[in-house]
Amino acid sequence: MTDLGHYQDPLTIQRVLHSARTIAIVGLSNNELRASYFVGYYLKRHGYRVIPVNPREKQILGETCYASLLDVPVPVDLVNVFRAPDALPGIARETVAIHAGALWCQFGVINEEGARIAADGGATVIMDRCLKVEHARYVGRMHWLGFNTQRITSVRAGLQ
Repeated sequence: MTDLGHYQDPLTIQRVLHSARTIAIVGLSNNELRASYFVGYYLKRHGYRVIPVNPREKQILGETCYASLLDVPVPVDLVNVFRAPDALPGIARETVAIHAGALWCQFGVINEEGARIAADGGATVIMDRCLKVEHARYVGRMHWLGFNTQRITSVRAGLQ
């Protein structure tokens, strides 16, 4: 079993969240029911530039889609991965090649070789964490029930 503790440090997560502006999402789906689509949509709504990386699509979330990270024509701060763990070493190599600052692997995307490649290439690695969940947790958009009601009250609506 891989010890993921050093890939889940809260201060590192917060630093990555606050420093990233452009996020390439590898494996972003055009299917609105997929987690990757929801995460991409959420990140766009919160001011990040989202760049889809999926060789099977031309456009996702109104953005041009690229076949690989090497095809992305702008600097990328963070690479977010929605792919099978065995794809991670190749994605890590591309992350290093484009000089992205961080490699973020979603829940279940665990591959020690990929993490080592990215880290040795100078990228911060976060593994087995959801970017949307961590953003909501640390940027203050998650209420203790899992959503932000924008209300400060102890009285529930409809119970007055």
